Amino acid sequence: MRFLGKEYTGKGVSIAIVDSGINKNDPRLAGVEIEGWSIQLGAMGHAMLGSEFHDEHGHGTEMAVAVHRLAPDAKLLAVKIMGDRLRTSAELMGAGIETSARNGVEIINLSMGTPNMGQALRLRECCANAVETGSVVLASAHPKGDRAYPADLPETVGVSSHKDCPIDKLFYFDPKRFPRKEWGTLSAKFLTHGYGMEPDGRRGRWRGPGIATAYLSGTAACLAEALGKEKTGEIVKTLKRLSLVPIPEMGYS
Repeated sequence: MRFLGKEYTGKGVSIAIVDSGINKNDPRLAGVEIEGWSIQLGAMGHAMLGSEFHDEHGHGTEMAVAVHRLAPDAKLLAVKIMGDRLRTSAELMGAGIETSARNGVEIINLSMGTPNMGQALRLRECCANAVETGSVVLASAHPKGDRAYPADLPETVGVSSHKDCPIDKLFYFDPKRFPRKEWGTLSAKFLTHGYGMEPDGRRGRWRGPGIATAYLSGTAACLAEALGKEKTGEIVKTLKRLSLVPIPEMGYS
């Protein structure tokens, strides 16, 4: 990324991918420094960390690849909170955010969210604690403009996508692996993007707020390198300055 006349690659910055894990053997991530853990909730609701973070589905790996494209020298940390069917909870999202922050991660990426307002306070506390320790939390907004958390919290950077990305025409899962009748409300509840289908039936590119969040996380990592770790709080302000702000009077909506 070019910023103030220099190129930045996220060197020295760590990015947590709170998702379904990362496949370290993916050729697109060859040579990338990847560490991580998995998180499960115990019987009493406390978080239990494990050392295995292999991606059983591929979603987290795709997000990691998107981040890597923008910040090729950043360190990636896989925070696995979902399995092969991408099922998770607000409690696990919160645990992923807090665990990442406690391990000194500068950029925390959540390409997901929940519309459950009852979980907003829980997630806000986690995000506030992360920001206080110096992390920047980026999360996907709802693809149809509805509320979504933690994206709609003031402590986070909520990421949306262009209106020309029709979410109702996207597939969230491979129909051959996950028949539509098994999808239920999972896609609308937690995942905020999907992928299009090519004319020949092959899966197309990922599109929507989720993949946009991953790209912006890579951008934020480059800014963290440029501004210095002691100026991490300036990253959000800089992102806003670099963004295209909607101005109805100018024809934008």
